[in-house]
Amino acid sequence: MSRTQEQIEELVRSGFARAPFLGDLGVKLVACGPGWVETELPILHRHSQQNGFVHAGVQGTIADHTAGAAAATLVPEGFAPLTVEFKVNLLRPALCDTLLCRAEVLKPGKQISVVEAEVFALQDGKKRLFSKATVTIAVLSADGLGS
Repeated sequence: MSRTQEQIEELVRSGFARAPFLGDLGVKLVACGPGWVETELPILHRHSQQNGFVHAGVQGTIADHTAGAAAATLVPEGFAPLTVEFKVNLLRPALCDTLLCRAEVLKPGKQISVVEAEVFALQDGKKRLFSKATVTIAVLSADGLGS
């Protein structure tokens, strides 16, 4: 079953609404479509590590959840994505006003999907790649997620 653009947007928005940690961080949905999602995070002092750069955990979180949301756009109804592994390459220290993330499904699957997420920094109107994640997503029955 193919989802309409409206159904995809509702699915992704509801996933964000059910993830309170994203609200705590301030991650916001920007755009989405079949197999991809874009998010942003206005950077606050609380997102920093001891040297003033955006914390690796913040970058990992935005990459992970954006990737999971991208995978969700392709899983069948009654199923849900759940991260089983992710690897983040921190390419340079992130010092910026806003983080942007774009995740795209590289390989959708019935049991496992692989998604790539890129985290960019937006500083003075310029976009620069700061980290890249590869995320492995299990496709589980939505009924079995509480187990």
